[in-house]
Amino acid sequence: MQRTNAAEMEWTTQGDGKMEVRRKQLGEATDSDKLGCSLYELPAGKKSWPYHYHTANEEAIYVLAGSGTLRADDERVDLTAGDYVSFPANASGAHRIINDSDETLRYLAVSTMNEPDVTIYPDSEKFGVYVGSPPGGREERSFEGYYEQESAVDYWKGEDDA
Repeated sequence: MQRTNAAEMEWTTQGDGKMEVRRKQLGEATDSDKLGCSLYELPAGKKSWPYHYHTANEEAIYVLAGSGTLRADDERVDLTAGDYVSFPANASGAHRIINDSDETLRYLAVSTMNEPDVTIYPDSEKFGVYVGSPPGGREERSFEGYYEQESAVDYWKGEDDA
């Protein structure tokens, strides 16, 4: 058993202007191997990661404080403290969290930590590939990248007969 206390951890910040979150990686702090858990704060007026779903990892959130909107499976649902929502590892698990309130939205995010994983971004028609460490993982990845779905090539392209 390993224990951590969120009050003793430093926040990290990720973002690019529209997307901005503060995060404490609770699962990493306890060396959790197959289960990820992070405490997030989403500032007022900000959004989490782009609308996406995973093909190998289930995710879930539990809202601790504040309110916002969840875009999930192409519908919008109000989020308030006490809400728990799970996201399957398929297209029906597509989601994005939006803080359209005037206060910080605080939630726990839990996920399986399987790799390899492919993350699909339906709005931008791209996908991400993660090998060696899953999304949110701490190990170095042996392969990672983001690709447009329309750039698919034939299986045999570039292969020679030798």
